[in-house]
Amino acid sequence: MYLKTIFDKAKREKRKNLLEHEVYQILNFYRIPTPKWKLVKSKKEAVEFAEKSKYPVVLKVVSKEIIHKSDVGGVFVDLPDKIAVERAYDQITKNVRKNVPRAKIEGVLVYKMIQKGKEVIIGGMKDPQFGQTIMFGSGGILVEFIRDTVFRVLPITRKNAEEMIDESKISNLLRSYRGTSSDVNEIINTIMKVGKLLEDNPQIKEFEMNPIEVLKKGLCPVDARIILE
Repeated sequence: MYLKTIFDKAKREKRKNLLEHEVYQILNFYRIPTPKWKLVKSKKEAVEFAEKSKYPVVLKVVSKEIIHKSDVGGVFVDLPDKIAVERAYDQITKNVRKNVPRAKIEGVLVYKMIQKGKEVIIGGMKDPQFGQTIMFGSGGILVEFIRDTVFRVLPITRKNAEEMIDESKISNLLRSYRGTSSDVNEIINTIMKVGKLLEDNPQIKEFEMNPIEVLKKGLCPVDARIILE
């Protein structure tokens, strides 16, 4: 029922794109790692959550009318203190009113800045012929440059997930690079959880977490999106 409420709300509002905090709610339901986050409605709330989460933090506008938040000045990253958060909150409101005057601001998403790691992408899409598929590869800006993505048709096994990693160009970097190693097991777990998410919700047309910062221990997505049929 919890997820149905999210999907039904989008359907009523004739939205194909879920809002970012809705995506995080779905990820949290499937126990897929996310940053510590909160949707806030005021500067005071933003500061309170930022101080509780520990700086630095990220602020992003949340609006049904805004898909590409950076393009309208709706994203501020690496905010180190209370003053920076207050200024960013005001600037987001000012930028949106200037660049997208008809947009209704639902709130501002605040989350703890994610530590840099090795960047990967995990996602999926509904193929007209094969149905739900799942994807893994190099993330961040590398997605466009080297096009390192591996696909499988769902459902998959843990062995399939490990094979996807092995077939990617970033595999060697993840497993070992100059004495460091990344949490490959957590990547496999996340691929499996995403597979379950997509199988359970056939109304999802496209799903993507990019980039995901993969650390020596654990991982966390920096951005995530879901597009419905």
